[in-house]
Parts: sequence; structure tokens; C-alpha cells
Amino acid sequence: MEQVLEEVFGFEEDTQKDKFLTFLLGNEVYGIDIKYVTEIIGIQSITEVPELPEYVKGIINLRGKIIPVMDVRIRFKKEAREYNDRTCIIVIDIKDMPIGLIVDSVSEVLSIPEQDIVPPPQVNKDFNNRYIKGIGKVENNVKLLLDCEKLLSDEMIDILQDIEQ
Repeated sequence: MEQVLEEVFGFEEDTQKDKFLTFLLGNEVYGIDIKYVTEIIGIQSITEVPELPEYVKGIINLRGKIIPVMDVRIRFKKEAREYNDRTCIIVIDIKDMPIGLIVDSVSEVLSIPEQDIVPPPQVNKDFNNRYIKGIGKVENNVKLLLDCEKLLSDEMIDILQDIEQ
């Protein structure tokens, strides 16, 4: 994880273009645009908050700042998994609000040029990949690239901002 942290925070602003922090959920590799990532921390004590959706696990106190945390597995309707020493919280900034994303493990920072990113397939008109903004082709593999802004609805962001204050 140390190497990934150095890769994430060693970038200058203009060199963040086409850079994605990749992480695992089971056997699937996802990526998020590095510009959203503020830090990566190990799993820690989470305080539950009543009446939030199941995927919002609660809040953490990170150096005096209250941050809501979301289990990405549950958000994507995957089976819940017990947290272990590889489980991480990726702290991202969405619309000026920090949110922690609980993932199975952080993988690496990858450069995926725009020409190697294709739109997600439209399986049918009732199903849309609202969280996936593109599919990155890296060698013989694919990485599902998330749209951070769509992980939470505007309504949920408003609710979480009330908790944060």
C-alpha cells in the first residue's frame, strides 16, 4: 500500500490526466480517476448512523474530520464480505465533500490513455451502467472505470453533508 500511496500523491496536477487508482472487489478490477482521491487509509472503527441506506456503513473520525463511508461491494449489490487487513478506505472528494469508499484492496495507479477507454455496453434499455463511465483496455485486461459523481445521488449527498457538519 505504501507504494500506491507514493504513486497517488507523487503526481503533479497536470500529470494526473489519464491516471486511475485501481482497486479490487472480488476478482473484478475497478478504477477511479486519481483527481478524486485524497488519501488511502486502512479500515478503522466505523460508527453506524441510523436510517441510512445499507451501503452507507456510517462515519469515521479522520484526524478530527467526520467522513461518511460507503461499502462499494454493497453499493454494487455484491455479497458483503468481512473486512480484513487488505480492506482499505479510499477517501475521495465529491462535490467538495469527502467520502470514504470501502474496497477489498487497493491495486495500483495506472495510466489509461483516452483512446484506450470505451463506453460501457448497453445491455438493455432498462439496465444502465450508471456507475461505470468507461472500460479501460490495459494489455489483455479490462478495468471498469467508475463515475465518482454518480456513486451517490444528490439527495444522499445532502443527507451526508448534514451528518458531516
